[in-house]
Amino acid sequence: MKQGRLDQLADGIFAIVMTILVFEIRIPEYVGVVSDQTLLDSLLNLYPVFLSYLLSFSLLFTYWRSHHFIESILAKNIDTHFSNLNAIFFFFVALVPFSSHILGKYSYSYTATIFFALNIILIGFSLFVMRQYVINSKTIENAIFTKRENEHANMHILFPVGAAFIAIFISFLSTNIAIVLFTLAILFNLLNKSTKYTFFLIDFFRKNK
Repeated sequence: MKQGRLDQLADGIFAIVMTILVFEIRIPEYVGVVSDQTLLDSLLNLYPVFLSYLLSFSLLFTYWRSHHFIESILAKNIDTHFSNLNAIFFFFVALVPFSSHILGKYSYSYTATIFFALNIILIGFSLFVMRQYVINSKTIENAIFTKRENEHANMHILFPVGAAFIAIFISFLSTNIAIVLFTLAILFNLLNKSTKYTFFLIDFFRKNK
């Protein structure tokens, strides 16, 4: 398989999945003329669904960016095993609209929160395995990178995984706090200097051991 074909498939899957997310935002159907107050109340009641949409869209964007770097920049060529790892990754990515819909509709439920968290964990872990395969494979040539660059890249991939893992246990106490953890994890990946400040703290503790 040519590398460009896999890149096109990834872009297509992410575009479709990110578009499907908005289809789950539905206003209730009313018979007859609806007042502005009723319509406004209906929109306000949809805030958990909008929040779920925002979280999921942002999550997919950050993982699309990470996947693009691994598949198109880090890897100079691909093999069959790498394609299979991509299939697993895409499988969990395609599940996001479903897990997002459950979270939006039942945001008060720890079951819905855990299901969404597991989806994040599986996406992140499969992407991490993919990156490690590219780096360690004897059949794939990869771009030159420093140890620090590798640490930053792994942090971007695994931080949401760690936050989702913690959110699973927090959800039994408060689903709202668990959702806040999801939000922080996504913001971490969206902010340009998040890993820089994180490793500044890590290096500080390393030096003081």
